Amino acid sequence: MPAVGQNVLRKEGRGKVTGAAKYVDDLSFPGMLYGSTIRSTIPCGRIRSTRPEFDPSEWVVAGVPDIPGKNVIALIEDDQPCLADGRVRHVAEPILLLAHADREALAGAKVAVDYEPETPVYDPAASPRVFKEILIEKGDLGKGFSRAARVVEGEYRTGHQEQLYIECNGVIAVPENGGITVYGSLQCPYYVHKALVVLLGLPPERVRVVQTETGGGFGGKEEYPSMLAGHASILALKAGRPVKMVYDRVEDMLATTKRHPSIVRHRTGVASDGRIVAMDIDVLMDGGAYLTLSPVVLSRGVLHATGPYRCDDVRVHGRVVMTNTPPNGAFRGFGAPQTLFAAEVHMERISEALEMDPVRLRELNLFRPGDTTATGQVLGADCSAAEVLREAVARTGFDARRQALSGTNAGIGLSLFFHGSGFTGGGEVRLASRASLALTPTGARILVGSTEIGQGTRTIHAQIVADALGIPYENVEVSDADTACVPDSGPTVASRTCMVVGKILQNCALEMKARLGSLSPARYLELHGPLVVTREYEKPAELEWSDETYRGDAYGAYGWGCNVAEVERDPDTFEIRPVRLTAVCEIGKAIHPTLAAGQIEGGTAQGIGYAILEEVVFRDGAMANAQMTNYVVPTTLDTPPIDVVILESAYPHGPHGAKGIGEMPIDGPAPAIVNAIRHMGVDLRQIPATPERVMEASCVSP
Repeated sequence: MPAVGQNVLRKEGRGKVTGAAKYVDDLSFPGMLYGSTIRSTIPCGRIRSTRPEFDPSEWVVAGVPDIPGKNVIALIEDDQPCLADGRVRHVAEPILLLAHADREALAGAKVAVDYEPETPVYDPAASPRVFKEILIEKGDLGKGFSRAARVVEGEYRTGHQEQLYIECNGVIAVPENGGITVYGSLQCPYYVHKALVVLLGLPPERVRVVQTETGGGFGGKEEYPSMLAGHASILALKAGRPVKMVYDRVEDMLATTKRHPSIVRHRTGVASDGRIVAMDIDVLMDGGAYLTLSPVVLSRGVLHATGPYRCDDVRVHGRVVMTNTPPNGAFRGFGAPQTLFAAEVHMERISEALEMDPVRLRELNLFRPGDTTATGQVLGADCSAAEVLREAVARTGFDARRQALSGTNAGIGLSLFFHGSGFTGGGEVRLASRASLALTPTGARILVGSTEIGQGTRTIHAQIVADALGIPYENVEVSDADTACVPDSGPTVASRTCMVVGKILQNCALEMKARLGSLSPARYLELHGPLVVTREYEKPAELEWSDETYRGDAYGAYGWGCNVAEVERDPDTFEIRPVRLTAVCEIGKAIHPTLAAGQIEGGTAQGIGYAILEEVVFRDGAMANAQMTNYVVPTTLDTPPIDVVILESAYPHGPHGAKGIGEMPIDGPAPAIVNAIRHMGVDLRQIPATPERVMEASCVSP
């Protein structure tokens, strides 16, 4: 029986269920010390002096002079130091590192830091520094607006969001073989490897990064572990002993990256029949104090800013700027949830302005096969906006429910969305990802740097390989993500692990099958010795992209989704409670249906939190609610029944037609919920939709 399309047992399931799986804080090494970070307490200023309030002779204390290489976290640009060198740009910026054998003593260690404060910038609109600016233009905007019978304008705001993975950030750095080995909870081993080579001034072969079992990531363990691994490595090299650094929840929330806040302005021209004839969109994102991944977050944001709607005359102008708050970075959705929220809430306001049914408005304007996006990309036969909308509306009896709930303290709303799979534009070509497959006596072993962070990477890769080789799923092994043993298959981000890396593995398996011929694996090894097949990403010939003009095929494939949300409003407290949510997603092919449904459920639940609960409160540049007692995420009691519907329209270049799935489900819940609130007559344009915001909007809404 084929493995693909079946709910096979997870490769790592037994270890997690039995407790045999080892997370980073389960590991220990002889002579190991514990490390901690002394962080800034002001948002910006100069460091005059530091003074340990303990006997430094009993401790390992490391600062900028102890960095063997370049004091920078190598990523897109070298703008973020590993340790502050004379000045700080945000609260919780690392200044000094401490290590001690006694974890409790470490927790009580104090260092006095004398500052010369400077004036911080918190408002992104007032920022003097632009990290990245992107302009997308299609057609003639002036002519488009000249054809408009009505122009609808609006501003929409989204806040920070904390990833809140179950397991906090943690690493262990071990000096060995004239270099360093890092074990850690992380998404991208080769990102950490690259950063350590630069920071430590070591040759690549002297740096090894091993992913330990990882308790969730959601993007929060994409780039930040490079910082933490650098700190532990600096201490370990100075001490000549292993050093473990594991954050507690408060430090993890206070210091690490979050979702970029956004301000998105829409000006839309529509014809009298509801056709969109012009789109002018301005996107402003808050990058925090350092660049990190902000340029590519902005890129994905502006590429999705139109929503899944066709228009001949479009301008999208995007900027991400610096503020004196902790840097923002990767989070599931990667810029698209912000701009798709604005697009879909704006569509609801257009339908009201035209007195037009919101479903009909979307049916009239949605992308269909052969339409072109704002970058000029021609959408293929797998474009499924109409199909997901039709399925969601029919499944929920949307029109009848909308009539039944009118005039009550309940409402129903929908959102239509899409999400590009894989790196943007030429990103996959630049990555040149590689994957390997090694023959074993009974089958094959997968060798990739792609990580398992709860989403099922090991399982779906093994299913793809098993079917391509024609062997049982149980006969496929998966190696640990260890840079000393596996090739760089690219980061575990961007909904690319199944579609891109899975396809490379499928090609490896097909080549291996051809080389085996009629021989069994054991017989081949007996006759010919070891066999390892390595393949590299192959760009589909039809894809073309220009980073200079932002024209062409932004993504190889898009997933398509439609959410319908029903909510209730407490008439006294103004609390919004979702009571039902339907999530229809077209993903090409569900390699493992249960895991696919789990990804949709999980992303939808996170989207619900983004919509109504999760508010990061900043005070003087620091997160003031950096604990789970007052940063509220949905529990099972807050999460309504989620009806998941998976549709399949194959992408020709994905394994078995598969597209990405990990990020798309978080794009739809927030606008669907806010549109349901709007159905109750409340004009809300900012999330999270806290009771205070709903009450304020209720008082001013007509």
